[in-house]
Amino acid sequence: MKKLHKLVITSYIGPFVVTFFIALFILLMQFLWKYIDDLVGKGLEWYIIAELLFYMSATFVPLALPLAVLLSSIMTMGKMGEHYELVAFKSAGISIRKIMWPIVMISCILAMSAFFFSNNVLPVANLKSLSLLYDIRQQRPALNITEGIYYHGIDNFVIRVDEKENSGNILRGIKIYDHTDRVGNVNLTLAEWGSMALTPDKRYMLLTLHNGINYQEAGDGGPLQSDRPFQRMYFEQQVRKFDLSMFELERTDEELFKGNFRMLNINQLIFFEDSLSGQLDERKKQFIATYRQRLNYFPEELAELDKKSAGSNDKPPVIDIEYIKNKPQIHEQVVINRTMGTIRDNREHTRNAHEDFRQRKRTLARYQIEFHRKFTLSFACVVLFLIGAPLGAIIRKGGFGLPLVISVLLFVVFHVTSMMGEKFVREGVLEAHQGMWLSSLLLLPVGVLLTVKATTDSSLLDTDSYLRYFERFFGLFKRTKNGTQ
Repeated sequence: MKKLHKLVITSYIGPFVVTFFIALFILLMQFLWKYIDDLVGKGLEWYIIAELLFYMSATFVPLALPLAVLLSSIMTMGKMGEHYELVAFKSAGISIRKIMWPIVMISCILAMSAFFFSNNVLPVANLKSLSLLYDIRQQRPALNITEGIYYHGIDNFVIRVDEKENSGNILRGIKIYDHTDRVGNVNLTLAEWGSMALTPDKRYMLLTLHNGINYQEAGDGGPLQSDRPFQRMYFEQQVRKFDLSMFELERTDEELFKGNFRMLNINQLIFFEDSLSGQLDERKKQFIATYRQRLNYFPEELAELDKKSAGSNDKPPVIDIEYIKNKPQIHEQVVINRTMGTIRDNREHTRNAHEDFRQRKRTLARYQIEFHRKFTLSFACVVLFLIGAPLGAIIRKGGFGLPLVISVLLFVVFHVTSMMGEKFVREGVLEAHQGMWLSSLLLLPVGVLLTVKATTDSSLLDTDSYLRYFERFFGLFKRTKNGTQ
């Protein structure tokens, strides 16, 4: 049995590692395709991109791991069935359950590892990756002066060049607007040509101008001053220094992101959930108290109220209509207008409170979703293994052909139902423990059924068996029809 277990384990580990990294690579390429516009053209160092991809790959493990478990289990058992190894084991008196037992243990270990990863590693990976992605998206594009286009990338300066030579280091037809004083276009520099270079620390750009003129309007009266002095200065060579520190990646303090639901472990999620639930209950009590006060408020002209209703806390006061009718018509109209205004205020107050409650519930639901996600990932690995291993033994096909197609279809069903359940929780249609476990509970009976069919050598996907079944059914139908005639 030890050799058998070793054979099954070695047959399973290889496909699992390969499929896991393939799935991780595909998800990573999808991320790059989505955020390619935020990464390109900003002069980022290679190690910053590598750091971002490393942390993002860790965040994709919850998607890649269940798919790898499903596909590798189908491939392993399907390959053994295709090569008639399962038939040899069964002829030797070894059942499917004993053959699957080593993979079951590996799946349990993967499930426990997935829980540890979700609770300890994933929050840190989310914090690092999302904070770094935020900083990169806020980063300015790298210095790139284009021919014939006004460049506004450097603060307080607008630069335009007619032509670039020598890989962009030699510029011709240079025009520089200096807006440092913030009084309009009062400082203009023109130059026939110039050379551009960076300091060794790459913090400053040195632009050496040749054969140019500087035009500057002086004075303190503002741009509308009619008698402003005008200054024109010729130069053969002038060096302009531009600060490029604005193009460096500035890292935001990670403490600002730690309150997000993706960056919390189970204990922190429980703490935030209790805090948000308490705030929501307090807000509801405050609304009820305020609304009762609003219901009990009427204009002073409606002083004739029913004493019994006035003393009740559950019913609004009953208005004496005869009291209003006995008043003059002008007075009656004033009372009606004031009452309608009070009703409109109450309606607006209720509408705002309803929107506030909805937003608070959505925020609370996100923390509840993340709490249950820590457990559903582990359980999903077990459920998908229960589907994949017996399905591979039934279809008896290995490799990346039919197993890949079946795995993708099953994983799409699992992923879509998971997203639906999560959305239902966010919208308040289902509770968190219902929506987040929806996909696993739907696929669990399928896994149990396939396991039973595989252990009993059922011809679940055998076309001939279904044809024979229909032949017997139609044959019985014909005999019944002939008997009635």
